Amino acid sequence: MTTILIVEDDAEMVGMLTQYLEGEGFAVSGADSMAGALSATLASEPDLVLLDIVLGEEDGRDVLRELRHISDVPVIFLTGRGLESERIAGLKLGADDYIVKPFSLGEVAARIESVLRRAGSSANPLEAVIRRFGDLHINETTHEVRRAGELIDLTSKEFALLAFLAASPRQVYSRAQLLEHVWSSSSEWQNEATVTEHIRRVRAKIEVDPDRPRWIKTVRGVGYRFEPDVQPHAV
Repeated sequence: MTTILIVEDDAEMVGMLTQYLEGEGFAVSGADSMAGALSATLASEPDLVLLDIVLGEEDGRDVLRELRHISDVPVIFLTGRGLESERIAGLKLGADDYIVKPFSLGEVAARIESVLRRAGSSANPLEAVIRRFGDLHINETTHEVRRAGELIDLTSKEFALLAFLAASPRQVYSRAQLLEHVWSSSSEWQNEATVTEHIRRVRAKIEVDPDRPRWIKTVRGVGYRFEPDVQPHAV
């Protein structure tokens, strides 16, 4: 079931959205602060976040910046601020869409479905191949990764990052280059710490010992590279 996290401090708004979205078949959870949003995202890995730009004394844009350090989850801003300049600023921060209050519940559901469809498609189309590096197999057709035959659960962005690095073994990429190629973003829009956190998460999933990685190496002062044990072949 698709899960939606609503980050909103208006209890009445949360109740209304929750009732409607659950009726549409979504699983819904809520948070009313930055700390709650970050904790819920780490704990439950929602498929999408509805984020109010005003959270009491907190700024939803600050929440989004922190979210992007730990997750590539799609985010839709909910806001009463309809100025074009503010919408553009929110999108540049990494929001996937922007809904201005007042809105219809049907519009919210339609926007959620649209963003989820976009998130489900690859931002960087890849060759339909399986790359094999010893016991690590990366299937770019099905977006599956297996180590020693065991399926490893990666998010779409974690897979895109791993696949991009593995497509050019031993090629070193800076964080800025990875933001550009994997996130279609830049350090002006998105914090390079996003890359660092995703590298950490991929290592935690594919490496036997993440503290002494076999596959994804850090090149000090430069960035990261994928280090194959053997020459890869694709089928």
